[in-house]
Amino acid sequence: MRTITADTISAAVEKLCAETNFELPNDVFETLKNFAQKENGISKNIMNEIIENAIIAREEKIPLCQDTGTANFFINLGSDVKISGGNIYDAVNKGVCAGYKNSYLRKSIVADPLERKNTGDNTPANIYIDIVEGDKIEIWFLPKGGGSENASSLKMLEPSAGWNGVKDFVLSVIKDKGKNACPPLVIGVAIGGDFASAGKLAKKALLRDLNSKNATPFYAEKERELLEEINNLGIGPMGMGGKTTAISVLIEVKPAHIASLPVAVSIQCHSCRRKKIIL
Repeated sequence: MRTITADTISAAVEKLCAETNFELPNDVFETLKNFAQKENGISKNIMNEIIENAIIAREEKIPLCQDTGTANFFINLGSDVKISGGNIYDAVNKGVCAGYKNSYLRKSIVADPLERKNTGDNTPANIYIDIVEGDKIEIWFLPKGGGSENASSLKMLEPSAGWNGVKDFVLSVIKDKGKNACPPLVIGVAIGGDFASAGKLAKKALLRDLNSKNATPFYAEKERELLEEINNLGIGPMGMGGKTTAISVLIEVKPAHIASLPVAVSIQCHSCRRKKIIL
């Protein structure tokens, strides 16, 4: 059994909050550069400005976007880890509080959705924990902006809808809301599960490297198919028209009830910020 203190977790999370908001992951940065080469005119100018923004944010250690998001954590907690001095939920929220205050990141969370009073420190975070083998803690941080979150959607399809029903729903979400989510987009799609788990799985899909493919050849092909059809919509960078509405579609699949076909679409803006640490 390995002991990790709650303060160690909090300090690591504080640093993670800052670095993730300042530094666009290399796979996202390089993918944006590749797609920029396909554009012309105003859409190419927008793509180049997005790339320049990422360079400035990294060099000057300032947020990639003023919306520094809801704090989402996907944690793999080793079964041979003992946490001393507190529990992991409080430790993570303490780190978020320090990270957002000390790095001057925007605090965007209201304590009550109707009263709208800001908590002042961007807590509470959304914390999802899986127990795994081992004596380490793997922490993924995904700050999710309000604009892209508002464009996300979930639908309980009839099983008879099949793949065509799934595809039609995903495309309808992008047609209706994609231009409001600061494209080019990264799109996480979950097929299966239930009402609660599908949304979580679609959001977790956004953690994948943009160069990765679904391990099942059928779904890897569907990722390619969806990306092509989404880019044929012509929404383009920042909704101004062009060839690049999305730079990646990432599909994850989960077993489902015989009477259900849930589909969740988690949209992320071009500033697809996420980072992992291991303690």
